[in-house]
Amino acid sequence: MNRAAWLSVIPSALQDMLLKLPPHVADRLEEIRVREGRALEVNFAGEHSFLTLRGELTNRPDEAYRPTREDGKRLLDMITNHSLYSMEEELRKGFITIPGGHRIGLAGRTVLHRGEVEHIREVTSFNIRIAREMRGVGQEVLPHLLDFRQQSVLHTLILSPPQHGKTTLIRDLARLISYGEWNHADAKWKGLKVGIVDERSEIAGCLRGVPSFDVGPRTDVLDGCPKAEGMMMLIRSMSPDVLIVDEVGRPEDAEAIREALHAGIRVIATAHGSGLEEISRRPILARLSEEELFQSYVVLNRTKQGTVRNIYDAKKRQLLTPAFARKGGGL
Repeated sequence: MNRAAWLSVIPSALQDMLLKLPPHVADRLEEIRVREGRALEVNFAGEHSFLTLRGELTNRPDEAYRPTREDGKRLLDMITNHSLYSMEEELRKGFITIPGGHRIGLAGRTVLHRGEVEHIREVTSFNIRIAREMRGVGQEVLPHLLDFRQQSVLHTLILSPPQHGKTTLIRDLARLISYGEWNHADAKWKGLKVGIVDERSEIAGCLRGVPSFDVGPRTDVLDGCPKAEGMMMLIRSMSPDVLIVDEVGRPEDAEAIREALHAGIRVIATAHGSGLEEISRRPILARLSEEELFQSYVVLNRTKQGTVRNIYDAKKRQLLTPAFARKGGGL
């Protein structure tokens, strides 16, 4: 994995510790949590550990390095490219995305204006989430999402808890659909036009609007754009065959999905959840489900053996429980 993008925003003192990590940890890093005055933590392959000044792993927080206020100030300065003012909108949202699709979550003292969060000041916690491009993770799933009658894909909702691989999966699905790599002997049609609304700059990892991940040759990306507005913009301007969006759940997201489906555009969307039963607990998703707008569901759950992908039809009848996917994290 190319570490240059996320390492470049980390102060040298913390870099030195991270560069001493053993390969089996460094190659599977998912999160680096920097909390002022508290133990430096790394999460990898579903496990977590604390990190000492010598770059050694420990389960005891009292043995770990404790980032100082100066560490936090330097990290924030490097994340914002020495221009905190230019990142006000990102600070209001609570995260900053850097080149490569790596997202850095922020916590600290919030500043309110008329009861709404204006931005975060005195940032004291950072969660550096490392994005990975894992080609091929969608090959096992895609054949079960194909619509042979329309020579396209089914309207699909992908559910998973955070960090169980949903963004990694839809990134690879975008690539496969765009190239027309259907992984099915009876699928003879060419690649389709794909539109990605990448509100958090995680799916395509755009740098100045150009994807840093391979999302396919027939893919257009709206980077940093709210999902609902972005879906409508792509429908009007880019005539996609398939729309891909991450983490839906607001009323305006649902309305945009309806508009896309009525316009004949296929939608692959994700939402947080560990199983189909959670759909009923979220009013927006419950209504979409009751209307049977989604023709298939994919549920991801990570275990010690890997990630399990369960696939269901519109009636929520289980179609397939694939074998364990390869181990690995992802957003």
